[in-house]
Amino acid sequence: MGVTALIMAGGKGSRLKLREEKPLIKLNGKPIIDYVLNSLKKAKHVDNIIVSVSDYTPQTNQILSRLKINTIKTPGKEFVYDMAYAIKKLSLKTVLVIGSDIPLITSELIDLIIERYKESNKSALKVVVPLKIRVKLGLSSNYEFDFDNEKVVPAGINIIDGTKIDIDELDEEVLLLEEKEVALNINTLSDLNIAKNFLQQEVDFNV
Repeated sequence: MGVTALIMAGGKGSRLKLREEKPLIKLNGKPIIDYVLNSLKKAKHVDNIIVSVSDYTPQTNQILSRLKINTIKTPGKEFVYDMAYAIKKLSLKTVLVIGSDIPLITSELIDLIIERYKESNKSALKVVVPLKIRVKLGLSSNYEFDFDNEKVVPAGINIIDGTKIDIDELDEEVLLLEEKEVALNINTLSDLNIAKNFLQQEVDFNV
């Protein structure tokens, strides 16, 4: 099963309140999208990488083009709309969709997620993390729901059979992961500072 990774990097990033485009925000001197790209390149089960950009992220598009990384320009409406637009426009099949704001994700975790999707025999998979993990880390959370008797938060990582993108309700596997590398996505300056501390000081959060 060939898997295409689609990095979503076309959002406004308004919650960060910075002039810099969100994918280019520096974490230890390196844009956060670089961390995601590097982990995807090392993942055994990822065959191709495409980055979704928009008019909100022109500098990101320019830099990726210079690096010979494939991009697709999407409307920049919102995550789900742009994801569907890219999948349909490129006629993608099995797609790993991941935000550009999950810099600590590892190639091993990416491969694990893909393997769980294959084992599920379902059309889609959603990665979630326990709300208590994000609270413990001090991270912001805008949306939560109940799963398996606890509050969980979407991690911003999904896999979908692109040939079924127009079907309203797909049979979906929900994968609960507790790793900090999955839980730590950057939506606010506070989140960014937590990520910096995690990398620079190797803080033990005892989660």
